[in-house]
Amino acid sequence: MDLNARNLINGEWRDAAVTAENTCPADGARLGTTPVSGADTMVEAIEAAHAAFPGWSGTPAPKRGELLFRLVRILEREAEPLSRALALEEGKVIGEARGEVQKAIRYVEFAAGDARRLAGITVPSELSGTFAFTFWRPHGVVGLITPWNFPVCIPLWKMAPALVAGNTVVLKPAPETPYTAHLIGMYCEEAGFPKGVVNVVHGDAAPALALIDHPHVRAVSFTGSTEVGLKVSARCAQLNKPVQCEMGGKNPLLVLDDADLDKAAAACAQGAFGSTGQRCTATSRAIVMEGVADAFVAKVAALGRALRAGHPLEEGVTMGPSVSERQMEKVVSYTDIGAAEAKLVFGGGRIDGLPRGWFPAPTMFDHVAPTARVATEEIFGPVLSVIRVASVDDAIDAANAVQFGLTASVYTNDLSRAFAVIERLDTGMTQVNAPTMGGEAHLPFGGVKNTGVGPREMGPDAWKFYAEQKTVYINHGGARRTSSFY
Repeated sequence: MDLNARNLINGEWRDAAVTAENTCPADGARLGTTPVSGADTMVEAIEAAHAAFPGWSGTPAPKRGELLFRLVRILEREAEPLSRALALEEGKVIGEARGEVQKAIRYVEFAAGDARRLAGITVPSELSGTFAFTFWRPHGVVGLITPWNFPVCIPLWKMAPALVAGNTVVLKPAPETPYTAHLIGMYCEEAGFPKGVVNVVHGDAAPALALIDHPHVRAVSFTGSTEVGLKVSARCAQLNKPVQCEMGGKNPLLVLDDADLDKAAAACAQGAFGSTGQRCTATSRAIVMEGVADAFVAKVAALGRALRAGHPLEEGVTMGPSVSERQMEKVVSYTDIGAAEAKLVFGGGRIDGLPRGWFPAPTMFDHVAPTARVATEEIFGPVLSVIRVASVDDAIDAANAVQFGLTASVYTNDLSRAFAVIERLDTGMTQVNAPTMGGEAHLPFGGVKNTGVGPREMGPDAWKFYAEQKTVYINHGGARRTSSFY
């Protein structure tokens, strides 16, 4: 194939002196090449975005929104080729890839409507003859650093609110999934965004560090591992830049003794093994009350064993590969750790019978201690730990006994118990009788503890991270300030 990615800088597509191979993780087939950019290339993109900012920020917000609505229509038209490119380079099965693209479209559509909702407030002043109000100003250039596991959705749910608020953007996508980012740049160009408003620079750590450190970059939004995200947050704090980091998760699904076990098991299997476990919202832990644990484990195991791994474009395949050999090896190493900590129900290691590709086996451990490594460390693969508990209080304690706090799910038929659990879970999001995964464009997305730094993404206030609020007092009646508070 010929899915060659290039850098987009100031409306020009740039080839790179140094490139790397982009391969399909399912079979190792060559897809194309991707630039290995250095800091100097990133600086060019930042300077282009800085030069484009006055014109873009001066464009009326509804006009900015019109371009985002054009982008929606292009994404709808190109949904299938974009989904196939996503499946080929990231490894999601095609149905999951299509779902990701549709979610991205819905969010760009929602953010485009914010162009007519960038509202401040007007309030009575305590001073006579004074009109008081607020409005929002864009930061300038914003840096977006995005991961490989949702290479369409996450760049777009960052770009859309940043652009509608009047910022120019520089996107540094993950090196594992360059072509989807290349396509996003192409679609933005077709939609008519002016030169320099949207820039895409491929590479690894060097361009990312240059993006964070450059003085023209006024805010940074990052999604990735907790280890890297905490470093990004600390560096931005040193530089006094607004920062938003969405990081790791170790999400629990709590199964109370009155739960519908068929629904709970189906949600758990989907959450643990769907997208090969490569979701920050994946179900990593099933915390199950002892009285129903045996039946629950049997139901999940049956669903897990029925999965069919293979090439993501092949009909009937229900689980794709890890994104890379390195990621697969990490997952396999944790299955070895888990085998020494708990009871292996099924899976472990690498899938047999597939001659090529990076396929870890769907894996389930039972009788896992809440403090075990497989129960507390993010694996980012299809590995599920079952923690058995005696009471609802024990379930909540086990759920909260990790450094992460993104999402959780509670299965119960007692609404009073559900609300009691919701209030005590240390997570940014909670589902009741629904899987841990997912999110909607018009609702906030994000977590607490070492999962999240800064404001939530998505939802009606997402654009506010990309703007600063200014308060204005207009003295129109000749009154003088006499209050000691000023």
